[in-house]
Amino acid sequence: MSGYTSWAAELPAIHHNASFEIENMTLAKASLDSGELYGSGLPRIVGNSDALRRVLDMVRVVAPTAATVLIKGETGTGKELIAEAIHTCSDRAAGPFVKVNCAAIPAGLLESELFGHERGAYTGAVARGIGRFERAHRGTLFLDEIGDLPLELQPKLLRVMQEREFERLGGAATIQTDVRVICATHRNLVEMVDTHELRADLFYRLSVFPIEIPPLRERPEDIRLLVHNFAMDFATRMRKRITAIAEEFMAALERHSWPGNVRELQNFIERSVILATGTVLNGSLPEATHTTHDDAQGPQSSAPVTLEQAERSHILQTLQQTKGVVGGQNGAAARLGLPRTTLIAKMKRLGIHPGQSPALPVRAAA
Repeated sequence: MSGYTSWAAELPAIHHNASFEIENMTLAKASLDSGELYGSGLPRIVGNSDALRRVLDMVRVVAPTAATVLIKGETGTGKELIAEAIHTCSDRAAGPFVKVNCAAIPAGLLESELFGHERGAYTGAVARGIGRFERAHRGTLFLDEIGDLPLELQPKLLRVMQEREFERLGGAATIQTDVRVICATHRNLVEMVDTHELRADLFYRLSVFPIEIPPLRERPEDIRLLVHNFAMDFATRMRKRITAIAEEFMAALERHSWPGNVRELQNFIERSVILATGTVLNGSLPEATHTTHDDAQGPQSSAPVTLEQAERSHILQTLQQTKGVVGGQNGAAARLGLPRTTLIAKMKRLGIHPGQSPALPVRAAA
């Protein structure tokens, strides 16, 4: 079948072996020292790149300990999957794995969510509420987007991590807890410490064992495996007889930078399967999502740039899109996923003012 990459004949085998997962490193089959990883129902982590292997090596090392883990990486890289793998491979696997997205819960309610509350602690508290730390007793608490934790709650989190005790909101009784904390963030916590958005003592407590998950653009060799995995999964769910993927389509997917990482790729493949009308999965990336590999911009498009130059160019383009607006819901800071004060500090360091054109020459790195 020229021009196609087919999996139809391999479908049963792919679901039951590691041919599309980490070769000899699949978490369900990997080993810790001389013993097997215990627990079952491990999340499926697909890929065979050296970058991903290094991450899984670190998971295997830290899982049997009680150390706090800080998982860093861009949005959509699979930080929650790594946290689940650490929990499932630890001696707390029989205990609960409780998840909290610090960015999704209003700041006024987050303290109650984490530590619980007593009846009458605030308007509407008609009964005692059990917090996530109590629910995670003898298990693992996963604090996603820890960089969005309000400053006023940080001392209480630091205390419970160090002393393993806390009080419910509105209560006086001290509650003991045995919880392992795993945190995740896509933000630069060092910059947050510098701008006084994160307490330094909490940062050092969270950073006992950091794990950096590489973005998908740094492990392009995993894209083909991920596409096959997602395509088979969605085709099965939707009962579509898709038996092959057009090679041109696959090549385009491999060239794309995927700023939304694995999550963006997964969503794109789901949409492609929905639109598929035949047995061969095909399609094209939207024009706005193509990388510079497809742009005819002349010799300058391939010229090497420094990290500072790339950062400066990206900020200038975002400011142009927001017409120079830095703060607010639709401002440049929100689009870049940065606090307003952090973006302003970056702009000062890079010599950027809101009305500047992105076409201006990039300032040389200091």
